Amino acid sequence: MNIMAQTRPPHPPQPPHQRSEREARRHEKPPFKPGKSAPTRNNSRPNPNPNRGGESAGTRGGIWLYGLHAVRAALANPQRRVRRLMVTEEAEAALAERLPPPWPITPERVERARIDQLLGRHIAHQGVALLTDPLTVPPLAQVLERPGPILVLDQVTDPRNVGAILRSAAAFGAAAVIMQDRHAPEEAGALAKAASGALEMVPLMHAVNLARTLVALKAAGLWTVGLVPGAPALVGAEYAGRRVALVLGAEDVGLRRLLRETCDELRGLAVSGAMESLNVAAAAAIALYELARR
Repeated sequence: MNIMAQTRPPHPPQPPHQRSEREARRHEKPPFKPGKSAPTRNNSRPNPNPNRGGESAGTRGGIWLYGLHAVRAALANPQRRVRRLMVTEEAEAALAERLPPPWPITPERVERARIDQLLGRHIAHQGVALLTDPLTVPPLAQVLERPGPILVLDQVTDPRNVGAILRSAAAFGAAAVIMQDRHAPEEAGALAKAASGALEMVPLMHAVNLARTLVALKAAGLWTVGLVPGAPALVGAEYAGRRVALVLGAEDVGLRRLLRETCDELRGLAVSGAMESLNVAAAAAIALYELARR
């Protein structure tokens, strides 16, 4: 929102001793909330773009999804509340091939430049953009009723990696993906596009404290396995009869010490010595395949 500049000069500031108590309180900084970090130069102002990466602001809590696969899956998901669908003529035809109408919302036919302006020219939207509400996340107890392993991501912040992990989770029958609440990407367009529809299939959950989450998973009967370089190789047959929670860390720092200590055991991947580690999304796919192979 643009604010017009004032045409008259502001009043000179009063010395502190001349300010009223109410005025002094107005200029004081509010205390930080428990568990919140102090604002920095980059985040001290509200972010005018809730979806990052050029995805449009002013959506009142909604998120823009884009790409044919992500939008098709969202339109086909009865749990997804959709608000607005913008398509080019070519994209509307391609979307209709993947998901024959009727759709839960009437599309708006626009030029590609309109979506470029909305999301940003660097966004590969394929001529389709869908404004939706975020999905409602089920409680952990309900997620545990689903079969399959659970993935726990420790400070994996790249939305493309999280999206690719969701895609592998859907392919190999994982029950859910759990991320840390603070150090995690938003469930917006970049993540959904990388997930290629899997965001609608696999619950993506947030946890304030991952160590406590691992304790809760253990109490529910899961065997927690941290994936770290240099540990004995993960062999799916060793986990026959056991349900696994696979814990993966960020590529640069790996699993934090507390999570390593909380896991029941640590395992690695049998890779050539020429390559020390893999991209976290690739590692997740290989580990999930190994667990499914049993």
